[in-house]
Amino acid sequence: MHQGFPLYQLKITLRDCHPPIWRRVVVRANMKLNRFHAVIQTAMGWTNSHLHQFIADDVYYGVPDREYEDDDFKPQNEKNHTVAELAPEVDAQFTYEYDFGDCWEHDVLLEKIQPPDTAFKHPVCLAGANACPPEDCGGSSGYADFVEAMADPKHPEHEPMVAWIGSKWDATAFSVEAANRGLNRIKA
Repeated sequence: MHQGFPLYQLKITLRDCHPPIWRRVVVRANMKLNRFHAVIQTAMGWTNSHLHQFIADDVYYGVPDREYEDDDFKPQNEKNHTVAELAPEVDAQFTYEYDFGDCWEHDVLLEKIQPPDTAFKHPVCLAGANACPPEDCGGSSGYADFVEAMADPKHPEHEPMVAWIGSKWDATAFSVEAANRGLNRIKA
């Protein structure tokens, strides 16, 4: 059973985005990294359409793939490691990278360790700010260009971006309730 494990309050911040895009979540310390990947995807608003990896102390954790491994690079299997291993104490930090083409790097900071709670059944999002970038927008610099074009109807790229995204875009939009509806499908 999981009742004996502490709860971790973590802040996940997308690097190089302005204004800052971040989420604050609570998970069990013993959550395996493959499941924490699902938490990040859900809380941030990504669609799990690309590869990912965790990086802590120059060690890489991900989904093993012999096609991309060699003697110099063999990532650890994320299913065999926990959040607590990467962040053993308050203020510990590690990286979550999503989409190796766009290179979305997230700083994950352990803010607080809370006592075990038998009532804790699902990861929880406590807070956050700003919308997750759309998939395949070109990383942080492409996202900055996208936000600029979407905010200005006279921008030469405004109409093509609206057609691409399929709707209006609010870079400040974020709903804790929507994030938690998704997280309710993930067991603690």
